[in-house]
Formats: sequence, structure tokens, C-alpha cells
Amino acid sequence: MRGCMHGVLNKLKWWLAALAGIALSSCDGGGGLAGDSQAPDPVVQDFPIAYVKRQIPVDDNGTRLAHDLRDPLAFFPGAQLVIRDRASPTASETVITDGVFPEGELYDVKDLSVSYDGRKLLFAMRAPEIPNADESEQPTWNIWEYDLDTRQLRRVIASDIKAEAGHDFAPHYLPDGRIVFASTRQQANRAILLDEGKPQYAGLDEDRNQPAAVLHVMDADGSNIQQITFNQSHDLDPTVMDDGRILFVRWENAAQNNMMSLYTVRPDGKDLQILYGHHSHNTGTNGTPVQFVRPQEMPDGQVFVLARSFVDEDFGGDLLQIDTKQYIDNDVPLASLAGLTGPAQTSLTGGQVATDSNRSLGGRYAAASVLYDGTERLLVSWSQCRLQQDDGNGNVTIVPCTEDNISDMSLTVAPPRYGIWMFDRRNSTQLPIVTGEEGVMYTDVVAMQPRPLPTFIPPDTEADTSLVEANLGILDIRNLYDFDGVDVTNGAIAALADPTQTTVDDRPFVFIRLVKAVSIPDDDLVQLNGAAFGRSSAQLMREILGYAPVAPDGSIRVKVPANVPFMVSVLDKNGRRLTGRHNNWLQVKPGEVLQCQGCHSANSTVPHGRVDAQPASIWPGAAAAGPFPGTDPTLTAEVGETMAQTYARLRGEPSLSVNPKYEDVWTDPARRTPDPTIEYSYADLTTPMPTSQNCLSQWTAQCRITINYPEVIQPIWEKNRQVLDVDGVTVLADHTCTSCHAPRDQNNAVQVPAGQLDLSGEPSPDNADQLVSYRELLFPDNEQEIVNGALVDRLVQATDANGNPIFETDEDGNLILDTDGNPIPVMVTVPVAPAMSVSGAASSDRFFSRFDAGGSHEGWLSPAELRLLAEWLDIGGQYYNNPFAVPQN
Repeated sequence: MRGCMHGVLNKLKWWLAALAGIALSSCDGGGGLAGDSQAPDPVVQDFPIAYVKRQIPVDDNGTRLAHDLRDPLAFFPGAQLVIRDRASPTASETVITDGVFPEGELYDVKDLSVSYDGRKLLFAMRAPEIPNADESEQPTWNIWEYDLDTRQLRRVIASDIKAEAGHDFAPHYLPDGRIVFASTRQQANRAILLDEGKPQYAGLDEDRNQPAAVLHVMDADGSNIQQITFNQSHDLDPTVMDDGRILFVRWENAAQNNMMSLYTVRPDGKDLQILYGHHSHNTGTNGTPVQFVRPQEMPDGQVFVLARSFVDEDFGGDLLQIDTKQYIDNDVPLASLAGLTGPAQTSLTGGQVATDSNRSLGGRYAAASVLYDGTERLLVSWSQCRLQQDDGNGNVTIVPCTEDNISDMSLTVAPPRYGIWMFDRRNSTQLPIVTGEEGVMYTDVVAMQPRPLPTFIPPDTEADTSLVEANLGILDIRNLYDFDGVDVTNGAIAALADPTQTTVDDRPFVFIRLVKAVSIPDDDLVQLNGAAFGRSSAQLMREILGYAPVAPDGSIRVKVPANVPFMVSVLDKNGRRLTGRHNNWLQVKPGEVLQCQGCHSANSTVPHGRVDAQPASIWPGAAAAGPFPGTDPTLTAEVGETMAQTYARLRGEPSLSVNPKYEDVWTDPARRTPDPTIEYSYADLTTPMPTSQNCLSQWTAQCRITINYPEVIQPIWEKNRQVLDVDGVTVLADHTCTSCHAPRDQNNAVQVPAGQLDLSGEPSPDNADQLVSYRELLFPDNEQEIVNGALVDRLVQATDANGNPIFETDEDGNLILDTDGNPIPVMVTVPVAPAMSVSGAASSDRFFSRFDAGGSHEGWLSPAELRLLAEWLDIGGQYYNNPFAVPQN
């Protein structure tokens, strides 16, 4: 320990020891850190450093504002971009951004990145707010570049109109000089929306708070912008690994997910994979959730991250290094390395830094940057643990975080005082470079230092041009019976694949359904209340891209739309989802072949979604060249092929279809009669179809199945289903749904709806934005009866847990008697469970069982109608699945 302690040494002895090896070079008399008196580090190379110096953000009342990782567009005015000519406390510094805007106006800066030669600096900057302007009229985040040699500063996208087309931030140089960055401009999404006949807009994230930011690449001059990822929430913090792949943070936020994990993708957007962390988030302080952000690959191949909570008032967290070479989760190694126990994550600070909202003995880190000088050091922004004491008269004193003080709740946490430090992870010491100041924080820091150029991954030039021109890719699933490397058929795949042993009726998996996200517009474009989404908004709005048959061996190979986020559902022979919803977005780029090994259980931690991590496939495919056992001899397989791969190679890549259709192309007619075709066609509907006639005849990448309840489902209940005698006039039976399931019969007399289910098409008294039938099908209701000619909720006497009747009592527990001296019973309604569930058709047996063989309503709805109802429930039972179909007030 060097430097002076200015009279506080005794108070700080315990605190310094508790920092578990992080040596502080000097501190000032106020308990803060200082560094200007520190002698220069003798091994510091002569390179400049850049950092963001900003005011600690507060609201109009002076209350500190918290930083939410899920709000990357947050604007905290009062920042400056500073370059210091050396990583030394005595070096001179220059503010390089102050001349961009008029003096005194407050702007914001973040996300620093250095070119591989160390001579250029990329960053994001947002101009000062425009007084009294709406948010839509405010400046956006733009990407800027500073040239150290010419001292020139330029906005990368020069055109004001083009620059303001979206928020652009988190830039990083690619090896070929292009730039990868996060952006809300959603360039390819907008083109797809145009193909769908919708206006072009940036879809909101899955919390519906702000436009989703996804990864784009552009040339160094800001031209040729291409969208490469298609997440429905934010993709953030891109950087480039040594192998040329882009490493980034994905906010996984579909349905029940809410986490930030590490992903990789090629610069052309192909081969998107998870790298690490989906099951590692409960590894923060005391097991609290933690997110992995600002990733960087270190020279030794380890990945470095800042680990922190979603929301933090101090903007900080802990520094972790992660062994992603051997692990996909903290205690889950690659399948080939089974036996390793982890942990994959190691705290660089010895675990002294809290990642939750508790007081952090080791302070907090706001940013860090890897150095490439062979010393295993980092530049970090760090604030010590600081508490404050208020004497009640407005006098505030900063006190150290001793063991006693940490536990003293009369002391409050003081604002952070971030400074820039040189952190040496070999011996857990750090030396000051820039002294922290009260009311100021340093949130980004980088060394303008040369570093090795990563491998350049050129664009794929061997993709099928016909697929590229049609904006299609290929989905190739090796075996749907492979769940996390386990054969769920218990070794029966070969028998299922052999038509002489198994018919299609006996196979569990017969179809797949591809479900697409619907981009949700902001309120300036469409006003959406909760009723528009229906019973649950967990699935937001969904469309169906199409269906494909599953080959007898459980394989799939089919053409799918490129540049759209989609999920896969596995269906039975009735076209109903069998497994849980797949709540992770997949994507293909034009011409890409996306190969999946199998399926994944939601709660399983077995490696999945990363090619080098997952277990080997349980299905070897064709054992020898020639036909599969029991199949058509013209379908000759190559060794190792799946049945779907063989079919595609010999008969052409099949397309999706808007109808689930299984044609038996596999059975050898010389061995047995092929299975009859199974098809559920919209052409058989006499009510409105949820897709176009063109898509019914020929599927293309633009085809969508969009189910809006009022337009597509309600007509099913109102369709005339009278059974007439041969004279065509006499009504023998009336199976029209609303003839029985309504509050009045055909003669307008009051009736109890059959089965306590009202399928009327009037606005519901519970929510006028939804029809009565929708509420009755999906929400709990009360049993009704007719009393004095009116339909009212039925009341029965309440009973306790032992079945004893309950009577009204006063506040002392004494019975309240009526005028006849009798106790007054407590009357309650009788609940009726909903007939359907937004969990899916499989969870809606109370409804569908009526139409099964032997059911009370057998044959009353057609197979096409039952298919439509099942797929609507399987995707979430939404009220609307097109935001532009929602009526506007």
C-alpha cells in the first residue's frame, strides 16, 4: 500500500482487508479514492484511453435514477467523451465531443469501441433534447467515429434523414472494416411488414415498452445497412470473437422467459446459436437473478462479462470470467466433456461485489475493457462501497463500509464515486488512473491499443440461389423424438419408421406447425388495450407460417421463410400441439440451412441450441445405402440420411402448406396399402378463412394464417347447422351452436344456455371490447338459472371446509337472525370452469371431448373447423392476431 491516508487509516483498515486482495493505492480524507499522487505504473504502455464522464443522473427532485438493462434507449444527459493521452494519473485529457453541440446543451454518450489498429474510436451519441417535443420527435442515438490521427469526428451515417430512421448504438468494428451495431430501425422487419400488407414500423419489445433493438451491419461509410438478427426483444452489446463470430447479449423475453444470455452469430446473420447462460441466471449474490452484459473475449479465450441485476441505481455489478470453451451453463459442460462439474463462472473480485440491491462491500464496477498487452489486466470503472450519515441538519458525512457500518441501517448508501482503475486479475490489485469525483461517474472505458485482427468470415456464396431469390431457407430437424439426447420412444424409432410395422395413425408425431411473431406497433400507430390480446397477453399476437408433415422416422426438412422469427410446435394426427410451446425465436437467412438435432424440454439443462455442446443424435439415419425398411424402393437413402433428407434430395425441397396434410409417400405398395391421406383444409370451411385463397393453392414465403376471433371464430358458432328432411324445409334437428348456447331460444324465450355456455356474439357486459362467447369460453363464470323469468346467477349456501353451512355473524362472531329469528345463510355463486384454455387444445378437453367419437356433439363441427379452433388455442387463444384489425376509438 502506497500513498497517504490523510488521517483515516485506522477507520479503513478493516474495510481494506475485506476487499479480499484488491489493493487500493491511495484515498482521500473523505473516504473516497484518489490517484493523482500515485506514481505511474511502470508497465503501462504508451497508449491513449477513452472514457465517458457523466453526471450521476437524478430526477427533478434530485433523486437518483436507476439504470435498467432492458431500456437501452435511456437518455441520461450530461455526458462527455474524454481521451487521455496515456493510461496514467498524470496524463492530459481532452473532451472530444463538446464542440458538436451548442455550449451548455447536455447530450449523452455510451458504447465505446476501438478499431483493431487502435487508431479509431466508435461510440453512440444522442443529441440534446428538444424542449417541449414529443418523444417521437426527439433525436435518436447515432453512431460516431473519432480518428485519433486526424483528430476528426464524424457521424458514420451522414444523412440526417437516414441517421434518424432508428436508434443506432453499441457499434463494433468487424474484421473487414464494416460495423456491427444494435438498432431499432429493424430494416428487414419493415420490408417483411410491407410484404404482409402492413405499414412499415419498428415492432415493440415483448414488454411493449420500446422498439426492439436487433443487430445490423453496415459499411464503414454508413451505407448498405443489413439486419442480421430477428429477436422480438433486444439484441445488445455485439463484439467479435477471435474466430470471427459476433458475440452478443440476447434478451430472451418470449412468454415466461426474462433473461439476458450470451449468443453468437456469423456477420451475415447465419448460424445463430446460444453460447452461454440460459440456465445460469440464478447465480448472483445469495442466488438472486443476474444478467450477463458487455461481453468480451479475453486473450486466453475466456469470455469476460459484467454481471448485474436488470435494474441498478449504481449502474454496476461484478466482473466475471466464463469458460465458454467447456461450458454452456455454470454447471453444465459440453456434452463431450460430461463429468466436469464447474463452475464455469469465476468472479474476478473474489465475490466481494454484490450483484443484488444489497450493500456491496467490494463496491461496484460500471464498465471494464480487456487489455491486449500480455498482462491479463483490465481497465475498469469502479466505485468503492460508500455509506453516508445525515445528522438531521442537512450535514452529510461519508463513512467507510466497515462490518459495523454495513449492518447499521441508520446509514444510507451514498451515491457511487466511479473512477478509472487498472485492474490486474493475476494478483487482484488495482491502481488508480482517473480519480472519482462527487456527482460524477465513468460508465465506459477503453484502451486505444492495437490488438490482433479476428478471423474474417466471408459471406456465404454457396447458398442455393433459388432459395435466396425466394427469400427462403431450410429447416432440417434430424429427429423430433430426440429430447435432449434421449429417445422418448424407448428405442421404437426404427419400428415407427417402418410402414410395415406402424401406420400413421399409430405415430405420435404427424405434423409440425411454424408460428411467427407479430410485430406490435406503438400507440402512435395503433391503440391496443389488454382486451385486444385476449385472455392472456403472454403470447402477444401470433401468426402461423404453415405446416409440414413429419417423416415416419421423426425427421423434418422443409422450406421456411427467411428473415422472420419463428417457433416450432409438434402436432398429433389431429393437428393439435402435443408438447409445450417452444419459447425461443429461431431464424434463417435466405439460403441458410438451419439444422436442429431434436427437441428440448423447457426445464432441462442438457446442452441444447449450441452445435458443439449438445449430445450426439439418438438417430443414426439410414444404416446403409438403399431404401429404408418397408418403404418405397424408389426412395433410396444414402448412409446416415434421415427420411426427410432423402425425400428432399430425390423429390425436391418441400414447402410449407397452410393446411396440415400427410400423404403417405413412404409405404411400399407391394407390401401393404399406403395410409389414407390426412388433410385439414381451409377449403372445407363455409365460414371466413384466416388466410388468402392464393396461399391455399400455392404457399409462398409471404403466406400467413391470421386468426382474429371476431372475424374467424365467432362465425363458427353462428353458422346455420340445421338438419333438414328430404323436403328441404322440415327441420329435423338444429345443431347451430347459438340455438342452444344462448340466453334465449328460437322463440325469444329466456333459457339457460346449454352447458352454462353462452356463445352469443354481443359485446360482453364484463368487457365491451370482447364478445360474450369469448369470455364464456375462456374465463371463469357463474352458473345461471331462471328466476321470475330472468336469467340470474345461481346462489347456494356457502359451506366451510368440513361441509357445514355458513351463516352471517356480527363482529363478535354471534349469529345474525332474520325477523323470524332464524340464522341468515351466506349465499355464494356457483363457479363454472371455462371450456377452453389458452394453454392449447390439449388443455381444452372439456370442449373438444364433446366432438370426439361417442361424444354428445359428434359430427356437429367439421374436421376443418375443429382444426381451426385447435390451432387458435395452440398459439394462445388471442382475441386479435393482427393489431390493425383492432377497432380504434
